[in-house]
Amino acid sequence: MLKLKVPDLSCGHCAGVITKAVKAVDANADVKVDIASKTVSVSSSAAGSAVSKAIENAGYTNSAL
Repeated sequence: MLKLKVPDLSCGHCAGVITKAVKAVDANADVKVDIASKTVSVSSSAAGSAVSKAIENAGYTNSAL
């Protein structure tokens, strides 16, 4: 399970964009977005670096927790 801090995460739209970006890397990924804590948890067969890069490419900075 990869857990990322996403400081710019602030609304449902952001959550949708991030989820879509992760699913583009791994369609079977389990993505949990917590807007209140600004965290994203991802269970995926894709490399953590690929998931992080996909979120960055969607416009959101992130860092591992």
